[in-house]
Amino acid sequence: MQYGEDDLLALSGLQHYFFCKRQWALIHVEEQWVENVLTAEGRILHERVDNSKHIEYREGAIVERSIALKSAELGVYGVADVVEFFVSDSGIKLSNEPGLWMPRPVEYKRGKPKAGICDRAQLCGQAMCMEELYGVKIESGDLFYWQTRHRMPVMFDQDLRTAVRYACMDMHNILETGITPAVPDGVKCDNCSLVTVCVPKVQKKKSGKVGRYINEYIHGGENA
Repeated sequence: MQYGEDDLLALSGLQHYFFCKRQWALIHVEEQWVENVLTAEGRILHERVDNSKHIEYREGAIVERSIALKSAELGVYGVADVVEFFVSDSGIKLSNEPGLWMPRPVEYKRGKPKAGICDRAQLCGQAMCMEELYGVKIESGDLFYWQTRHRMPVMFDQDLRTAVRYACMDMHNILETGITPAVPDGVKCDNCSLVTVCVPKVQKKKSGKVGRYINEYIHGGENA
């Protein structure tokens, strides 16, 4: 399936989706957003990284910032913080540069490495957009965490790519239905900027009451 320009979703939403589908829907379906210290720090970091449009040359690489991305296959669009190009026989031609160059996305994050795949999935989504844009296969990229000042290499294996494809498809399905998912089990809500909008404790109580009502109704119907 190919998505049109009007159907594209924010690529950055992959990070929200893999952290919590309900959070993604509150932001991208209900268009609700509340900023806290963590989101403000992240926004300032990205503004600092994306602020420069000039091309840099360092350590055998050509570095470009704020590269516009989109994928008709995934149905997403966004911006890559930083893309480093390295000499490669299977790379692409760059204007005014001899030889062939392979792109490698680098995503900047304010915190430290997370246990889940939300950051890796967002980076993989960028790479998949670049593959569609440039016509090459990108094997890996890097996550740079500001808190630890550490780069974490990420391999774009088949499992990660499949997860990204499914997530993009599911995001489009959620948007089409307009139904915000329920609060998932096990999600950490304390640092979420939308906790006052989501009210997870209240939502879970409501879900429990509805579940009990349905069970009582079904069992009552069977015994009638």
